Amino acid sequence: MGESVTSRVLGVLGAFGADRIELTLTEISRRCGLPLTTTHRIVGELTGWGALERAEDGRYRIGLRLWEVGALAPRGLGLRESAMPFLEDLYEVTRQNVQLAVLDGRDAVYVERLSGRGAVTVITRVGGRLPLHATGVGLVLLAHADQSLQEQVLAGPLRRYTAKTLCRPEELRHALAEVRRTGVAVCDGQIELVALSVAAPVHGPRGDVVAALSVVVPAQGSDARAYVPAVRAAARGISRTLAATGGKA
Repeated sequence: MGESVTSRVLGVLGAFGADRIELTLTEISRRCGLPLTTTHRIVGELTGWGALERAEDGRYRIGLRLWEVGALAPRGLGLRESAMPFLEDLYEVTRQNVQLAVLDGRDAVYVERLSGRGAVTVITRVGGRLPLHATGVGLVLLAHADQSLQEQVLAGPLRRYTAKTLCRPEELRHALAEVRRTGVAVCDGQIELVALSVAAPVHGPRGDVVAALSVVVPAQGSDARAYVPAVRAAARGISRTLAATGGKA
């Protein structure tokens, strides 16, 4: 039985990524494994609706209409609006990268990020995702996730980004226990040697962890302990707002 129309449409959209934000029709066809004629028809319909846009050179990119729809996702919309005042306060205090992420499968998906001109360079972006074991927000989300997901991640494979990445199950298990004990995660050079992150959990109206907040600062010369109070205070503020609004903005 062949692919459904929906699967083909999703395959075309899935051909785009952070590494390839603009693609020719031939590249889309090759990346999603569809005949060129089929790709041309689907791309034409998606462009007409606004999910894709065609640049002057003929390449295609994700359209604003798709961004508008994606921005309505409840886990991002109400959360971001509730969190923004506290993210801004944390940024004003640190002048570094302030990030908010949610759990999606085995990844942390970043739903908001504030960054200043002098902040340490990071590879994260709004809408981007990174594995749970290698980031501060990821460790927080994993530490409070279902036991079954924790065991899946611990079973690997665990990608190594730097020499400091937690790639041994026993190391990661100990780190998760420390997150639950201390209420914060400190990720020092595990995804980029130049960066250190301090993260804390954000609780929803029912008390479960619905997101993680972090500040990312230069690894060299930074004392993680100095950022813990501010990160905790911001996370608690977001949690209180979510509790008061029932999780809605």
